[in-house]
Amino acid sequence: MQKARPLILATAATAFLWLGVGCAPIEEEATPPASSAPVVTETPAPDRAVSDDIAGLEAQYQARVGVSALDTASGDSVQYRADERFGFASTIKVFAAAAMLRQIPEDQRDARLTWTPEEMVAAGYSPVAEEHLGTGMTIREAAEAAVRRSDNTAMNLVLGRIGGPAGLDAELVQLGDTTTEAIDSEPELNRVDPGSPANTTTPAAFTAALHEVMRSDYLAPTDRAVLIEWMSGNATGDALIRAGAPAGWEVADKSGGAGGMRNDIAIVTPPGRAPVILTVMTAKDDPAAAYEDELVAAVARTVLSAFE
Repeated sequence: MQKARPLILATAATAFLWLGVGCAPIEEEATPPASSAPVVTETPAPDRAVSDDIAGLEAQYQARVGVSALDTASGDSVQYRADERFGFASTIKVFAAAAMLRQIPEDQRDARLTWTPEEMVAAGYSPVAEEHLGTGMTIREAAEAAVRRSDNTAMNLVLGRIGGPAGLDAELVQLGDTTTEAIDSEPELNRVDPGSPANTTTPAAFTAALHEVMRSDYLAPTDRAVLIEWMSGNATGDALIRAGAPAGWEVADKSGGAGGMRNDIAIVTPPGRAPVILTVMTAKDDPAAAYEDELVAAVARTVLSAFE
């Protein structure tokens, strides 16, 4: 397989120690037009086969696909349109939750947050916030709801505690990600205007950022375990990377989707091996068309087969 970009290779030799859903680091992730073609270089036959398969899925589903997959043990990677911009939608919530865990001490996470019915309606999809409108949620509960249930009101509550979109953007820079442009809160963060980098990222930037969250001292080991537990219980990702992973491979992910965009970012762990970090981003050629979960699952199936 083709080696990862230098940004990834700088840390790719670092493996994870996994215990259940937790892990500890060894000490020491303007929008191009849908018709644009990925840059093709001389690559080994397995990579060419994967690229051909993804190109076939793009034609079948009439969509643009971006992929960045990193084997955290070997540094091998699969990249397809990895440096093209895509709207991130709710996948960004995993980094907001990570920022909360880094910034807010454990003994302050049970502070209770409240919101108005008007704020909840304005935020859009908020299944957990609706259930707790009268009682509120703690900061910890809001971050968990944002990851597990993709609750928009919960996301806005978390953003309010980490400095808003600008604070989240600064956290991503802390992770080495100067590509992602976090500009808006919910629901505007799902809006991507042609030619603007606002509310977009690249698959390569997200994979590298999640790798940094998992391998560095960005989070304490206990907080890293909490984040992975929340991702492992993500209720909105069953039809995405998880559906395309080989049997017996564990998937901790955060999904996102709006309009013609459907994305998933995941830590995929084969039995007895270090994990693969995988970002799949898709955008329908027709922005008015609805996204399709099966496209993400099919791309994941194709990409992960290269790591079996």
